[in-house]
Amino acid sequence: MANLKEIRNRITSIKSTMQITSAMKMVSAAKLKKAQDAITAMRPYSSKLTELLQNLSATLDSDASGAYSTQREISKVLLVVITSNRGLCGGFNSSITKKVIATIAQKYSNTSVDLFTIGKKGTDVLSKAHNVIATRNELFDDLTFDNVAAVAEELMEMYTDGTYDKIEIVYNQFKNAATQTPQVEQFLPIKPIESGNANTVNSDYIFDPSKEEIVLALIPKSLKTQLYKSIRDSFASEHGARMTAMHKATDNATDLRDDLLLTYNKARQAAITNEILEIVGGAEALKN
Repeated sequence: MANLKEIRNRITSIKSTMQITSAMKMVSAAKLKKAQDAITAMRPYSSKLTELLQNLSATLDSDASGAYSTQREISKVLLVVITSNRGLCGGFNSSITKKVIATIAQKYSNTSVDLFTIGKKGTDVLSKAHNVIATRNELFDDLTFDNVAAVAEELMEMYTDGTYDKIEIVYNQFKNAATQTPQVEQFLPIKPIESGNANTVNSDYIFDPSKEEIVLALIPKSLKTQLYKSIRDSFASEHGARMTAMHKATDNATDLRDDLLLTYNKARQAAITNEILEIVGGAEALKN
């Protein structure tokens, strides 16, 4: 009977786990809907802003974009790593840490690389082997454009004052609830426009102020939007990954519970059979 008691305790424990994972799945599903709507609504704006900037920049001199497009010899690189503050989201965080390690090994093996982390999980893992100059884990507590813009300004200043020669963003791009793709996206310097891919601006337009002034005003806004979009992408990916992970955990717990119930019923049936045999054996002994 001690064995039956142990199995009952395990079944009770698994049922409790199922309730937790099922609840977490529903919470993540609700948060995912909101996060997905936010990134879906933002992508057209971000894309159009980038297109406008490219169209204007294509008609200007190579140095018209100012300090943010200055190409210089790369001796120090900063990677902005976006993960999550909480776990239980499958391989969401590990895929980013692996991407960071692979990027450093493949692209910057002979270059000094520092990390700027957004997300506690990435900070905890990467700080053991790499230099993390700053963390902004609190951004997820109040994820607004203004709060992200302040971080973007800090990164822009690090580039313009020469602290870093190149800044890249490493994050998970949201595809759907089951698919998140790790991305390494250049933040600064601004990539030069490929003439074959750039659409020229209609010369009939009258620009007020000048095109140069418009470009210089758009660049900071475009960079802030780029960072905000990356964090929004990662935020939606996190909830999608957690919802999928909790769904799988609930399914696995259900299978384990069913197996244990079968084992429990077999053990209980065997115990009852043994008791019947003992009673019959005792009765036969009394007759003799």
